[in-house]
This record gives sequence, C-alpha cells and structure tokens, in this order.
Amino acid sequence: MLTYFQTYLFISFTVMAAIYAYRGYKRVYNNIQLGKKEDLSGNTSERVKSVLLVAFGQKKMFKNMIPAVLHFFIYFGFIITQIELIEIFIDGTFGTHRIIYHAIEEHSALRAVYVFTISFIEFVSVFVFIATVAFLSRRFIIKVPRLNKPELKGFPAKDAAIILLSEIYLLICIFSMNTADMAIHHGEYGFLVSGLLMHGFTGWDVSSLQVIERLGWWCHFIGVLALLVYLPYSKHLHIILAFFNTYYARLTPKGYIANMPEITKEIKLMMDPSATPPPVDANAAPVKFGAKDVFDLSWKNLLDAYTCTECGRCTAACPANQTGKLLSPRKIMMDTRDRLEEVGSANANNGGVWKEDGKSLIENGFISVEELRACTTCNACVEECPVLISPLDIIVQLRRNLIMEESNAPAEWNGMFTAMENNGAPWQFSQQDRLNWKND
Repeated sequence: MLTYFQTYLFISFTVMAAIYAYRGYKRVYNNIQLGKKEDLSGNTSERVKSVLLVAFGQKKMFKNMIPAVLHFFIYFGFIITQIELIEIFIDGTFGTHRIIYHAIEEHSALRAVYVFTISFIEFVSVFVFIATVAFLSRRFIIKVPRLNKPELKGFPAKDAAIILLSEIYLLICIFSMNTADMAIHHGEYGFLVSGLLMHGFTGWDVSSLQVIERLGWWCHFIGVLALLVYLPYSKHLHIILAFFNTYYARLTPKGYIANMPEITKEIKLMMDPSATPPPVDANAAPVKFGAKDVFDLSWKNLLDAYTCTECGRCTAACPANQTGKLLSPRKIMMDTRDRLEEVGSANANNGGVWKEDGKSLIENGFISVEELRACTTCNACVEECPVLISPLDIIVQLRRNLIMEESNAPAEWNGMFTAMENNGAPWQFSQQDRLNWKND
C-alpha cells in the first residue's frame, strides 16, 4: 500500500511540475517570437563547433581562471548528477529502491561500474559544494565589484542567492540519502564519500536512518522539480538557452554593424544620377529606422536578453563604464528582458493582441538616452561574453532610432551629420577643398 502511495505522490508531483514548467518555458518562447524575423540558418558545421567549444567546452570562461574553474565544477557537477537522478525517477515511478543497483548481478563488472559512477558523482559533488560556497562568498562577503553593480540590487541578487542555496540544498539532500542508505546496509554499496560520512550515524537505529534516507530522497526530488519550475523566471535559464544562443550566434565579424537596407538604397541612388527611383507603394507600411521597443528588435536580440547570465564580464570590460559613465552592457540586456516580460505579460492578458501602453524600451525606467550615447561601439562587451551575446547590436539599433526618428542627438553630432550629408566629410568645408591638406 505504501509503495502505491509513493508512486501516486511521485507521479502527481511530476505531472504538476511539468505543467507549470511548460507554461514558464512556453511564455519565454512566445516572448522571443515577438521579435522581428531574422534568418540565421546555414553554416551548420560552424554553429555546431561553436556550441561544442563555447557552450559545452566553456571556452570563453577561461579568460578569468578562478571563477572559470569554480563555474566548471558546478557546470560539470550539474550534468553528471543527472545520472543518479535517472535512478531516482525510475524508483519513484515504480516504487522500487535503487532498481539499477539491484538489477545488476552481484560482483559483476557492471556492478563495479555503477558503484564507481555514484562514487565519482559524490566526489565531484564535494567540489561543487566548495565552488558554491566560494561563489556565495564572492558575491555577498568579498563583494567582487562586477557582482555588486546597481542593476543587481533587488531580485537579481535574490535570484543568485536562491540558485546557489538551492545547489547546497540539493547536495545536502543527496548526501543524506546516500549516507543513511549506506548506514542501513552497513556500507554494502561501497560509495566513496557517503561511505566516509556514514560513520557519523554509528549507533543510530534503522528506523531513524530510514526516515533520513526517505527525507533526503523526497527533498532532493521535490527540489529538482521546484528548480525546473523556477528556471524560466531566473537568469539561470542560460543553462538551457546558452546552447541555442551559441548555435544561432551571428557568424559575421564582431565589429560588423549591419547596414539599413533603406539607407543603402538611397545612397546607391545618390551615387548613380542615372538611376530611377522605384515607384512609391502607397499601401506599404512606413519604414522604421532602428528600434524603439522590443518589437523592433530581432528574435535573436530577445534570445540574447533571456540568455544573459548577468555575470557582468561585459560591464567590467566596458571602457565607458570604467570611466564612470552610466552605461552598463549587462543592464542593457537586463532592461531588454524586463521590458520584454512586461510586454509579453500584457500581450498574453489581451489574448495575444498588443495594446499600446505608452512606453518603450528607451527611457520609461528602462534604457536611458545617456546610456546609449556613452557607448563607443568598441565591441569589448561582445568579446567578453561567455555565451556570445551582443549588447552592442541592441545599443546601435536603439541609437539609430533616437537619431533618425526622434532627431534626438547632441548638437555636436548634428553638426557632424550635416557636414557629412553636404560635404561627404565630418568637417565643414567643400568637397573641392578636401585634399588641400596635401599641399602643405
């Protein structure tokens, strides 16, 4: 009877978590689809290579060794612990106990492989615990500058703490489960770390050990489900989206800024006096220059926003930020994501129909004009990002909108633009005089 009850509870929790998690991930997907279409297909081999090196291999993390090594242990531990989770899910579904272990013939090579695998997972988990404590210390005790910028106050700081403390919670649960199980069976399994820890349970009665083992098992399982449901609302969604983002990363050089087709067409007409302008389509939608809101950005820009790990490497490398300017490339990504969440929520509440709310991504508590003007387009932020995000692309599009649609530019810029339009150079002298400097 107890076995059936365990199976019923297990399946019920799993189904409920799956439903809520699906809603969360579907929300993220729908929000990303609000962006403009952009064709990033082709070059499959290059894209797969990028995923293997950057997402799986953590290639760009190792520019800064200490956090890179710590992150590697957590990342590797997260992947390898899923092996033990497979057995937990099988046991929960069928009401069994360590079904894989008992299904393998005693003293066989496969039994030795099983014991080695669990022992290796425990060994790695010890380093995961150390890395997690180190990350908590770096963020909340040592207070590494890039992890304590103004944009990280409030929920971002709580989010980081929730995830790191959840890691510790899951590790405590899995070690409680394994250690109590080892003590119950007098070390029969032969697991490495829990075999050492089980001596702490010397003298405990079997019923108490069984309670600890079951508590560890259930708490670990429920913690995993809770994390799965929470992930779509956390910056740690990057553990999933990083693979998609690196695959669909633009393969153009980092310094490349895409031309606007409408402007390119006008320039070509100017350069060819004999060219005939195409007829004007009275029914065509008015051309928009740059981006003012999330709708004007591409789906890849929006995927970038959701993939942002908030690590702050971009902001730490930004020369504008280093010299005290307001610009923080990380904040650009966070503001884009926050505005997208706001728009997506309003859209969903209106049955998928957007109703203008009088806001945009520029100002309104999101990205300020001062931030956009501070960018030097040096690409330092793009170079530093460990998951190939481009804050610069969003900055350039927003700045284009400010200048070309809002006529919002400093007087010095307007003078330069006028001179370039009239004289083909930023300086105010005629084109006939441009080469006079060589006479001197």
